[in-house]
Amino acid sequence: MTLLDPPPVTSHKSRAIPFTIAAVTIAAIVVLYFVFRYYPEKKAAERFFNALAADNIDQAYELWKPGPSYTKKDFLADWGPEGYYGPVKSYEILKTSSPHGANAVDVRVAVSPFSPMPDASDPEKSRKTKVVSVWVITSDKSLSFPP
Repeated sequence: MTLLDPPPVTSHKSRAIPFTIAAVTIAAIVVLYFVFRYYPEKKAAERFFNALAADNIDQAYELWKPGPSYTKKDFLADWGPEGYYGPVKSYEILKTSSPHGANAVDVRVAVSPFSPMPDASDPEKSRKTKVVSVWVITSDKSLSFPP
């Protein structure tokens, strides 16, 4: 470059479009992460509650994957037709979260002995709806009550 050569031409093109595309892509990735991060655990809970709603107690007990101390009699006392949470005819998953440092996902579920799930405007039926927390262990998708 000599003294008489013109300076290099700088581009005056706007860089707004590439930055906008990058920002939208990053925002979409973050939203998808938060929407689907507990998806497998939520599906495991749905399979369990679908089995209970269909009165398939054996399949529900198998999906629970109980330890040796939680017998089928104990399971029926909790989830059976005469159990504390039973009979489960409909359910609604309210919230999924994972406590910091835990190897499980806390799934909060509203269970009702009525089908379909009663509306909040029906106090007689919605009074019998119970909210239960069920932990889904991330490694094997077994279910348990929170400690």
